[in-house]
Amino acid sequence: MNYAVKAVDELFERVAEECNEHHNALQSLIRKMQEEGLEVQTARNADHYGALVHHLSLIRNKRCLMAYVYNRAEVIRDLAWKVGLLHELPCEIKEKFSDSEEQYFKDHSKSLKMYMSQLSLDVNVVVLSELPVELEVEKKYCNGVFSEDFGYKYNRAEIIRDLAWKVGLLHELPCEIKEKFSDSEEQYFKDHSKSLKMYMSQLSLDVNVDMVPPKDPYIKVRVLEGLGSGIILSDKSANFASHSMHFLKRTDAEQYIARGLMEELIS
Repeated sequence: MNYAVKAVDELFERVAEECNEHHNALQSLIRKMQEEGLEVQTARNADHYGALVHHLSLIRNKRCLMAYVYNRAEVIRDLAWKVGLLHELPCEIKEKFSDSEEQYFKDHSKSLKMYMSQLSLDVNVVVLSELPVELEVEKKYCNGVFSEDFGYKYNRAEIIRDLAWKVGLLHELPCEIKEKFSDSEEQYFKDHSKSLKMYMSQLSLDVNVDMVPPKDPYIKVRVLEGLGSGIILSDKSANFASHSMHFLKRTDAEQYIARGLMEELIS
């Protein structure tokens, strides 16, 4: 393994170990409070604030790792456009990838190549936001299609692949988004989500969480669409009637906020 990759993996493991330490300390304090007959959420003693510090540290560490992985994943998937689908990655780039990152690049390239083949477009051309002056009269074609059309498809593909992060991998696309997709775009979303989910599972990270570390583990939300009763959360079950308001863990609420089923109330 390349030294740079090994060093990053070791740093990743150290942060993961620190997360486990925070988790164990958090659980220990919660058990202590429960044994003393205290309500964990309402007690305001030293153990409560100690548990809160461990909780916030745990969430922040996980999200820092998530942001790091997200940024690397963005670089990897962009390489399919910059390097081209028909060529091997240059050695100086490939040696900086972990095994899971290299596999993610291959999987994404495969789904992108299939998507492009359905549109009769060549991913190896340069996408220009504005044609050079000397090409204004004689516009270049890509398999019989204007390069502007390629730019349009490129932008749509970027939006589609970003949806896997914004909507989440565990849920169907909202109908108002899905109805705007062509069949090939919908298939591209499914293929990309599948490769991204496999990549994330190897890192034991949840793609559905917010990228910004929270200021508070609990947030106030309003339900925009009724979800029914008996919804199981990490610390309780709840009845999410339409327009009802709740005080939830941010990690529980995020998946519903991302899908447009809840909104965060900021005072």
